[in-house]
Amino acid sequence: MLLNPEPFKHKLIHFGSQSFSFSITRITLTLTSERFIHEALEVIIDEAVKKATDVQEKVCDWQSPEKLRELLDLELKDGGESDSKILQHCKNAIRYSVKTSHPRFFNQLFAGLEPYSMVASFITEAVKTSLYTYEVAPVFTLMEDAVLKKMMELIGWDEGGDGIFNPGGSMSNMYAVNLARYRFCPDIKEVGLYNAPRLVMFTSQEGHYSISKAAALLGLGTKNVYAVPSDDRGKMIPSALEEKIELARSEGAVPFFVNATAGTTVFGAFDPVDEIADICERHSLWLHVDACWGGAALVSNQHKHLLKGIHRADSVAWNPHKMLMACLQCSAFLIKDKTSLLQRCHSAKASYLFQQDKFYDVSYDTGDKSVQCSRKPDAFKFWLMWKALGSSELERRVDRALAMARYLAQTVKKREGFHLLMKPEYANVCFWYVPPALRGLPDGPELWRKLHTVAPVIKERMMKTGSMMIGYQTHGDKPNFFRMVVINPQVSKQDLDFVLDEIHSLGKDLR
Repeated sequence: MLLNPEPFKHKLIHFGSQSFSFSITRITLTLTSERFIHEALEVIIDEAVKKATDVQEKVCDWQSPEKLRELLDLELKDGGESDSKILQHCKNAIRYSVKTSHPRFFNQLFAGLEPYSMVASFITEAVKTSLYTYEVAPVFTLMEDAVLKKMMELIGWDEGGDGIFNPGGSMSNMYAVNLARYRFCPDIKEVGLYNAPRLVMFTSQEGHYSISKAAALLGLGTKNVYAVPSDDRGKMIPSALEEKIELARSEGAVPFFVNATAGTTVFGAFDPVDEIADICERHSLWLHVDACWGGAALVSNQHKHLLKGIHRADSVAWNPHKMLMACLQCSAFLIKDKTSLLQRCHSAKASYLFQQDKFYDVSYDTGDKSVQCSRKPDAFKFWLMWKALGSSELERRVDRALAMARYLAQTVKKREGFHLLMKPEYANVCFWYVPPALRGLPDGPELWRKLHTVAPVIKERMMKTGSMMIGYQTHGDKPNFFRMVVINPQVSKQDLDFVLDEIHSLGKDLR
């Protein structure tokens, strides 16, 4: 029982029957809410935790949009529904959602159940606060600061820096572009783009599309994003970057920003940050490293070499909700600058939030660094997990995932009808499946045309059976191939063997 009714009986004597009636209503509401929350948590544990991580259960219960709309009873009505009906809606929401914690879910750059981070998510929702001022979020303000400092330490910024958690890696990349532009042309914040030169930026052809979106959103224009060629493993070619910079200048443009990627979305490739940093220093360009996917390698002594030179970056984007498995969303943007650049760029000095005559140190009011007002305390989801597991377990988590990816790649190479695109550098394993009917065809246009249709059909079949979930895509002139991403510590070698067996079973009849 959340409330003791005894104090309210005393209020009856002191305040009269009206207050007693109100107090009894409060008690009833509290008991009803408590009971509903307990029942809902049981549903979550049974359906979204136990069943969703059981390898014997389906990864998804696929329904067409039309059918699913009927099953979910989506209409919002004037009258409310009973708790029993609401609990059924909860069950349906879980049942028809994709079980991303399932050991055979390999579709995205996130996967698996992280219990400590999940509990932290529950707490942040229950506490229901916003991370803009210390007075309203004292605990989470200090926790965010502690997590950011530890992440900077792993990056190699011995003298610290600044940063903020925000809703997703795309937003982190946008922050980087905006800060770089502000440093180059600080007047833009107040007077806009009218007197600015034609500013251009550079990213590899394998870079995340959020860089182009940032250019569009910030008024720079997508045509002012120069795509730098990558090598056959998906890494930016430094000499090609140099050429693009010279090309831009010859066209009268003003370069200001370079995005290097540490862990590309498709191949998991790592750009040569050290060499790119040399170029940025020569040309006085802001170097941002999009390590949303590959940043986790920094916690591993065995694999941190993949990000060699990252300490030379001006800013870094890193998503703990990916390889490290913090609950969505958990995305950090970090900068080496210690001159309050982040605050100066975004500050609006709202007088109702950021009063300068408060009774505590207002440097802890971090909200004016953000382009948001309300901001969820996402760092807590990483902090609690990190406290529970320790850095050593996070390291083992990364090392195991990459070891399992290597096992899968080796198995693919041995299997008849399976062809590896390239040896994986990270946890992305890309391969083709060639059905028996196509294995006699010579390498050429006819084979590629037919092979291009194989992965989409197998994906449809796996979704409708619910047996597993992996992604596919084309790349350049290559026909569709599968991209498997190994993250979840629950995944066993047997699960990986199952995936290859299932692909063959679902696609062996294709021609």
